[in-house]
Amino acid sequence: MWLPFDLYGIVIALPVIILALTVHEYAHAVVADRLGDATPRLAGRLTLEPWVHLDPIGLLMIIFYRFGWAKPVPVNPNNMREPTKGLALSALAGPLANVALAAVFAVLMAFNVTRLAGPAVGPHLSRMVNSGVVINAGLAVFNLLPLPPLDGSRVLVYLAPVERWPWWSTLQLYAPLVLLLVLLSGLGSIIVGAPANWLIQSLYRLAMSIASLFNIGIW
Repeated sequence: MWLPFDLYGIVIALPVIILALTVHEYAHAVVADRLGDATPRLAGRLTLEPWVHLDPIGLLMIIFYRFGWAKPVPVNPNNMREPTKGLALSALAGPLANVALAAVFAVLMAFNVTRLAGPAVGPHLSRMVNSGVVINAGLAVFNLLPLPPLDGSRVLVYLAPVERWPWWSTLQLYAPLVLLLVLLSGLGSIIVGAPANWLIQSLYRLAMSIASLFNIGIW
């Protein structure tokens, strides 16, 4: 995620980051639980309480270095009726929850609800809501990358027999390093940034279409 480094930007983005990470991990836990795995429930992860899901170091990394993490939800696919499919669905739930949350923020922007806060608070709230779209879209796309330990890798395992490929175990071992190199090299702005921007624009177009039905628009 590409966030501003200024203090104002951090203050604006922080509540959105916390919400995005919390909803993401909660979605993992809920779907795993619904598919028969009680591991997240026993670990106390079936909650929207942020402190249960947040990793302090990971949160600080996101704020200051635009790359971080939350506490992974423990999942045991062997408890699910269809382990490989269940693990993929549980993994996919996190990014999809972020897309849904980004859509909600886009609708709030389209309906221009921040104007209700008044001229003193409205502009700051508007920036926060816009950050909600950008951050959630970026988090969704990033986590769908097919690199271990990201969610996309678990979806890939379900869709293709990658575990039979000779190089998959090697990739699992070095994937965090590969991911770091991708981000440091600037490729992340292309690999994540381009599809994230497409998603953001798509959500705004959808939101404005909905708003137009009520003769309300942000522009």
